[in-house]
Amino acid sequence: MNTTSISLLGRARVDSESESWERLASIYTPLLRVWITKYGLQDSDADDLVQEVLLTVSRELPAFEHSGRTGAFRRWLRTILLHRVKSFWKSRNRLPNARGGSSVLVELRELEDETSNASRLWDTEHDEHVLARLLEQIRPRFEKTTWDAFCRQMYRREKGRDVAEELGISLKAVQLAKSRVLNALRVEAAGLVDDV
Repeated sequence: MNTTSISLLGRARVDSESESWERLASIYTPLLRVWITKYGLQDSDADDLVQEVLLTVSRELPAFEHSGRTGAFRRWLRTILLHRVKSFWKSRNRLPNARGGSSVLVELRELEDETSNASRLWDTEHDEHVLARLLEQIRPRFEKTTWDAFCRQMYRREKGRDVAEELGISLKAVQLAKSRVLNALRVEAAGLVDDV
């Protein structure tokens, strides 16, 4: 399969036993764990719940249809996370207090509401986390000069001419470096993060 023209999500949908699925799971495991632990779970329970969420995603991903709406995948993933956490606490017949003293149920309801601060925080943290992890994963595809030119323009906001001069390459090469890395990132992120 041509991994340069099909998104990571697309490749993982085709085969949940693939390297692409492993990459997807490695991206999402830390993010899911952070969010799950916000709802009063102990470390071992949180680890189990992360695996349950990933198992559900793996099982249901081939049937997932991206609606075309911004954030469709992250909203779908958030819903799975919510259901797994609610099921966990329902099976325990108790709800502990969340951080800050409010009940876990109140916190979960807030996350469920797409207009809430918790939901907006999920969206922001999701996109930042996924993009950072995808950048780590695509980094080895590029030569050091290409990567440096990209980073200096995107992160340090340096002017292309300054980057070209300091790296000893043409302005066109600097512009091409930025374009190539962003293109690779857009392909990998398609369906996961809508605005790269």
